[in-house]
This record gives sequence, C-alpha cells and structure tokens, in this order.
Amino acid sequence: MNKVVYYIFYIWMFLHALLPLGVLYILSDVLYLLVYKTIGYRLKVVRLNLKNAFPEKSEEERRKIEKDFYHHFCDYFVETIKLFHISDKEMQKRMRFENMEQVERISQAGNSILMFLGHYGNWEWVPSINLCKENGKMRLGQIYRPLKNKAFDDLFLKLRSRFGSFGIAKNNTLREIIRLKKENIQTMIGFMSDQTPSLNNIHYWTNFMNQDTPVYTGVERIAKKTGFAVAYLDVQKVKRGYYTASVRLISDNPQAEPENAITERYIREMEKTIMRNPAYWLWTHKRWKWTREKVAAKLAEQHKK
Repeated sequence: MNKVVYYIFYIWMFLHALLPLGVLYILSDVLYLLVYKTIGYRLKVVRLNLKNAFPEKSEEERRKIEKDFYHHFCDYFVETIKLFHISDKEMQKRMRFENMEQVERISQAGNSILMFLGHYGNWEWVPSINLCKENGKMRLGQIYRPLKNKAFDDLFLKLRSRFGSFGIAKNNTLREIIRLKKENIQTMIGFMSDQTPSLNNIHYWTNFMNQDTPVYTGVERIAKKTGFAVAYLDVQKVKRGYYTASVRLISDNPQAEPENAITERYIREMEKTIMRNPAYWLWTHKRWKWTREKVAAKLAEQHKK
C-alpha cells in the first residue's frame, strides 16, 4: 500500500513540476486559500509564536506578517515541487549566491566548512550552491532525519540531491564528518540549526526572538573537534521565485573560540535575517515548546526511572 501511495505522489509531483513556475504560483494562491483561510493549518502556533516574538507590534502588524507567511509557505511548497524539473540555468537565475570568495578561500586553504542554515526563504533550493564555480573542490552535504517510510525517504533524498549534494543521516553526523576529514574530502556540511533540540541535547540557552530559547551546540562542538571553518548562509527573498544567499564567515579558527561563542554568533545572525523580513521564516514550527522549568522537570523524571 505504501508503494502505491508513493508512486501516485511521485507521478503527481513530477507532472506538476513540468508546469512553468508562473502556473505553479496560481496553484500556490489556491493552496493559500485552503491552507490558511479554510483549514487554518497550525494557525494557533503561528499566532502564538508571532505574539511572543513581536510583543511591540500591533495586532494588525502581526496579522500582516501572518498572511505574508502563509503566502510564502505555499510558494515554498510549489517551488520545492519544481525541483523535479528545473534547469541548472534557471535555478542559477533564481537562486543567487554572494560572498562566495569566502568559500573559495577556505577551499584553497584545504579546509572544509560547517554551514549554519535556517528555515528561511526556500532552504530546498540552497543545494544549488553546488552550481557555483567558486565552490572549488567542495560539495554540499546535508544533515537530515530519515523518514520512517523508506520509499518517501528515498524520494526526498533524490529531490535534495538534485544538484549533486549528498545526505548524511542525523545519527551518523559526527562519524561521517570525521570520515570525510580523514579522507581529505572537502565539503560544506549544511546544518538546519534553528530547530528545537531534543531534551537530552539541550546544553545552552539564549535569548532568541524575544524568548528564552534552547539551541543546538552540536555544530560548534564538531567544528572544535575537526577544525573546520564555520559560516552562516544569510538568505533573502528578493521577490516571488527569486532569492539571494550570502555566505557570512563566523569563524575560520573554531578551536580558539570561547565556549558557545560560535553558537551565539549564529543565533544573532539568524535573528537578523528573520527581523529583516519575518514573513519568510517557518512560524509553524513549535520552536519554543521547552522552558527551563519543563526541561528540569523532565530530566528529574528520567533520573527517577
């Protein structure tokens, strides 16, 4: 049964991907009415997140961000479908990368990069960075959480490797990165680090978007272990279907950095990206489900067992 659903879904996506983006955006407008106006997909989560992140804004201002977010969210969906059938030339026109001389410099020095990313703009288009000549010998590797359904897991891995990037299963992250280092394979490893850490991975708290927030420190720990440079990819949506992404170097000597300094710099960069235009961040995510009190209570409960 799962395979039948998979093939139906695959054919549906592939056929839609043959349509020009202009037509797909009409589909996006219809989806907007369904997802936002009719179903109200995760609307309570979005409104709570916006209220807590922007207490200084009026209700009207937050509603404007909310509506723009759902429009973009539907655009993101059809743009991701388009990955099944988009030329390299068109992708390079729609997703432009800036400050790539930083990548070229690090590549020429023989090092690799750990790249902080966020759920901003269209992160599924970021692997097209492999089309940039300034990459040198580097290829993009992406950390991902495998899906339980193998057929769908294979589908999304295929989609995300469209421009030559490769996936690294989350549980194999450190082992695989150390292997790449030992084999002297230069890579940019992308980490979606604006998500909520699991309970046992909460080691650092900071103020993010006006809220006390637990953040991942794994990228920093891996950087200190490997000596890889650390950068942040600052994405901007220029207009519908067009993005720019600028490489911001965070540290090219992570082993000399104070504890949590790299993580804190990333959080501040991510925050600036969101504040520039909040509508293009993934507000449906339950980013602030943990408080210090809840974490302490859960850990105490675990110790009792």
